[in-house]
Amino acid sequence: MANRFRGFLPVVVDVETGGFDSSRHALLQVAAVFLRRGEDGHLQRERTVSLHIQPFEGSLLDSKSLEVNGIDPFHPLRIAHPEDQALGRLFSEVRREVKLNQCKRAILVGHNAHFDLGFVHAAAGRCGIRRNPFHPFSSLDTVSLSALAYGQTVLARAAEAAGLGWDNEAAHSAAYDAEITADIFCSIANRWMDTAGIPDSAALLPDSPGAAG
Repeated sequence: MANRFRGFLPVVVDVETGGFDSSRHALLQVAAVFLRRGEDGHLQRERTVSLHIQPFEGSLLDSKSLEVNGIDPFHPLRIAHPEDQALGRLFSEVRREVKLNQCKRAILVGHNAHFDLGFVHAAAGRCGIRRNPFHPFSSLDTVSLSALAYGQTVLARAAEAAGLGWDNEAAHSAAYDAEITADIFCSIANRWMDTAGIPDSAALLPDSPGAAG
């Protein structure tokens, strides 16, 4: 995996939130999907970590956002963790995978990845977490990749174009959306490898002249 993505470990992330402003709206749910490379070099999903999160003190909750994701932040049966505990567990899992795959850092993969990355970084900042395993600004966006590969940018339509199907009832759960995003990412990456091939890993080393990110 380290050679495939220039020393970065792709981790597919989806967040469900109480709005669009990462500094003011609550982070309510986060899911991370970890990938593996098979013996044929193809990427595939291995496991998913999903956590419900308690709204941070003073956060805002937009009713329209809650209507879309179907989350009741204060439901008595909702097992949610304080933001610092949830982020601590998530980051611990990510760091473990980074080490296991001999990578130097994680890079977030998401559908509209800047949105998910913004909420993850904002939450880490609120919690005073310094060992954030994700790259501070780089990400891999399946919106752009899906537009290139399938001519679609909406997650549901990209999933259908990729032959993965789409479950409207399960949609807008962080775990489901992250797993569908992971399947799309793997499908495109594997398709590229099979048709175009992958350059020599030596040309992709992080310390190569002109290397970006």
